[in-house]
Amino acid sequence: MAAFRRLVFVALCAGLLSGIFATAAHQIGTVPVILKAELYEKASEHDAAMAHEHAVWEPENGVERTAYTLLADILTAIGFALLLAAGLWLRGGDVTWHEGLFWGLAGFATFTIAPSLGLPPEVPGTEAAPLLDRQLWWLATAVSTGSSLALLAFTRRAPWAILAAVLMVLPHLYGAPQPATPAAAAPEALAHQFMVAVTVVSFLFWLILGASTGFFYKLFQPTVSAGARG
Repeated sequence: MAAFRRLVFVALCAGLLSGIFATAAHQIGTVPVILKAELYEKASEHDAAMAHEHAVWEPENGVERTAYTLLADILTAIGFALLLAAGLWLRGGDVTWHEGLFWGLAGFATFTIAPSLGLPPEVPGTEAAPLLDRQLWWLATAVSTGSSLALLAFTRRAPWAILAAVLMVLPHLYGAPQPATPAAAAPEALAHQFMVAVTVVSFLFWLILGASTGFFYKLFQPTVSAGARG
């Protein structure tokens, strides 16, 4: 129970710090691009069906939208921090923020780079494949990539390395789900700008999440009293 409480405390602290940073970075890097893309998206609504689809509730731009973004970023960061902390606990040994940084890079490769090779970040107004198909492919790619990196990091035998290579490329050989008719309301330059912004923000987010998880993991490490040592 003590170990579980430690993991929870680590995830809460690292997730809160990283989530706040992510929201600030989104406001600077991605939100302006999204707002521009939404203008193109609304301008392209030329039929009643499309207009009805966008008549659902959505948070107002400004404070309300930022508050929902902050909540989502913090919850996401806590979840990822819990995964990192659990991995550090299973690995065992001393942990510093330097080591946490490398775990953050592994998380960036697993949850951002690998899925983006098949499903790059898309601005509003971009035609996409069915949501469930994309979610399943994203999840399979993340699990496959994470397992591959774990095998490469913790094993040294050739068969495991071969298996890691197979797991790394398997989702991409299968291929990500694509829309039947690719289309986008926003200009290609804006879509490219959004993809770069999302990648940079995600990279910085994972660096901070990994380093802070390693830092708080060591900070909350149980101390051995003098009496227990004696």
